[in-house]
Amino acid sequence: MSQTKAPLSTAPRWPLAAVLVVDDEAGMRHFLERTLASRVGHVATAGSAEEADDLLRRHRFDLVVLDIALPGKSGIAWLRELREAGVASEVVLITAFADLETAIEALRAGASDFILKPFRVTQILNALEKSLERARLKRENWLLRRALRQRTPAADGLVGRSAAVSALREALQRAADAPSNVLLTGESGTGKELAALGLHRLSERPGPFVPLHCASAAPATLESELLGAAGERGRDGLLVYAQGGTLFLDEVGELPLPVQAALLRVLDEQAVRPVGGEQRIPVDVRIVAASSRRLADDVTRGRFRADLYYRLQVVEIALPPLRSHKEDIPDLVEHFIATLAPQLGVEPIDITVDELDYLAQYDWPGNVRELRNLIERSLILGAINVSALYPGLAPQVAGARTALPTDLHTLEKLHIQAVLDTVGGDKSRAAQLLGISRRTLERRVAEWAGQ
Repeated sequence: MSQTKAPLSTAPRWPLAAVLVVDDEAGMRHFLERTLASRVGHVATAGSAEEADDLLRRHRFDLVVLDIALPGKSGIAWLRELREAGVASEVVLITAFADLETAIEALRAGASDFILKPFRVTQILNALEKSLERARLKRENWLLRRALRQRTPAADGLVGRSAAVSALREALQRAADAPSNVLLTGESGTGKELAALGLHRLSERPGPFVPLHCASAAPATLESELLGAAGERGRDGLLVYAQGGTLFLDEVGELPLPVQAALLRVLDEQAVRPVGGEQRIPVDVRIVAASSRRLADDVTRGRFRADLYYRLQVVEIALPPLRSHKEDIPDLVEHFIATLAPQLGVEPIDITVDELDYLAQYDWPGNVRELRNLIERSLILGAINVSALYPGLAPQVAGARTALPTDLHTLEKLHIQAVLDTVGGDKSRAAQLLGISRRTLERRVAEWAGQ
């Protein structure tokens, strides 16, 4: 049994892939090891299913090249055991003796390809290329289905030409050039996921962008969702799915302390150990974390690990609230109309200069997310109803600038109270419509009660 760390070489190459070769013939193992060593990130070999089992307990492999005729347990029998145990690695079967019945049995057992010995180098490389591409597509499809379930919004880049947004772009560009972890801070609704996606694209990392919204994930399953799980129903975790790319942890302060400890181990070891397993999976993942509250305060209160905080906060970038760059509101409105109207299947709406002025006088406690929600509701209704921001005032749009109170605190209070009235006092629903968290809404209401 041997393992080889592969150098980088010429195409075809799969530098992030790990391959296990299982064959009882030493000559075949060495031939395949030499052939693959310059093309994949990691090659391991074993002479029997039992040796291969030992390797699989300690390492994860994207692909297994498996001989059918092994001493002791046959390749097909071992493959069935792998599938029953939840091992999803692609498997290419090779054999010197086969008929149609054997080939059908191999494919039914879960093999992705079947090659007869002797074979040419191009044959095995083509089979590996197809299998690794199939594995990549499976991961992408899984991530896409997950994103659709969570209704993760499409991101088309940062919008705005203000000094605040320009400074944010420059900060993201500087951070993208380094592999360091990044912590994004700012109020809820300021666009931290959008900034994280922009950072990922600027970094040109070859792997995917994988988001995890820690506040909405079930605490009991967070660890297995991140690390994966071993056993019969085992599967890879998001850290493995993000291989070579970026894992975005939104509201990272919501991670339970045991999960924080597990994430710290991953950062220290650059490897993942699935829950309930001994397997050690090397990972190359950049972590971009985000928080709408001060993590340093959570560290002081003992709710967040100081060592993990410093590992995540290598680069810290603060996102500005919308009230600090209201000059971007026209560009944001135009962007939301252009992107949301086709999604909703409705006609775009026109917004006048006076209506834009009206929007600029509001304080936007829910930031860009609240503005987006307003535009979405307006598109559904067929017109923007800016007076809905300030019910009871109902000024003429043309006179809005003089009719509105100049006290932004009063405007914010009127709007939030009006939204609460429309949903019968349901704070969770009101917070959703406002584009803020329920905690933020309750804090605002408590402040008013004390006045």
